[in-house]
Formats: sequence, C-alpha cells, structure tokens
Amino acid sequence: MKSSTGAHTGTGTWLVQRATAVALAVALPGLTIHFLTALPVDFAGWQTLFVPLWVRVLLLLTMTALALHAWVGMRDIFMDYIQPVGLRLALYLAVIVTLAGCEIVMLMALWK
Repeated sequence: MKSSTGAHTGTGTWLVQRATAVALAVALPGLTIHFLTALPVDFAGWQTLFVPLWVRVLLLLTMTALALHAWVGMRDIFMDYIQPVGLRLALYLAVIVTLAGCEIVMLMALWK
C-alpha cells in the first residue's frame, strides 16, 4: 500500500509540536495572570482588558500556536488510525476549515 505522506516528515512535525508546546507554555500563564489581575466584572471591563496591543498580539500568536499544535496532533492521529484515504482527506479538510475559521474569528474579534 502506498503512503500518502512524504519521506522524513517526522522530524519537522516533532519540532513544530514541541515549539508550539513551548510557546503555549510561555504565553498561557502570562495571559492568565493578566486576566486574573484585572478581574473585569462587566462588559466594559472586558473590553478594556483587550485594548493593549501586546495583549491582542499575544492572543493571536497563542491562538496560532494552538491551531498548529492541534493540527499536527490531529494529522498524526488520522494518519495512524484512519486507513481509507478519502475519509482521511475529508477529516483533514474538516480540521483545517475548523481551525482556520477559529483563527479568522479571533482575528476579526481582536481587530474590529
């Protein structure tokens, strides 16, 4: 049976998975501390929480890292456990559309 992946893709995907994990491990505690110290109680408070540019940029980078991390994980799961190529490609497309849609919604929400 012919493989639908190229040769030597393991190292690159391993590096992406580890790099995004490190990025998330650094960004998420910082964002959590920022949100917990502000403790907004109303809508206006939540709006002002996202005013600083560094918060919006860090949220967008964190979301991108999370999407890449999820994509690599899901792609590996599908490659290992979904044998019919057509089904695997349909699942790839569904995950890509979902993750890209989430990224677009986040981008639109942060820069409206």
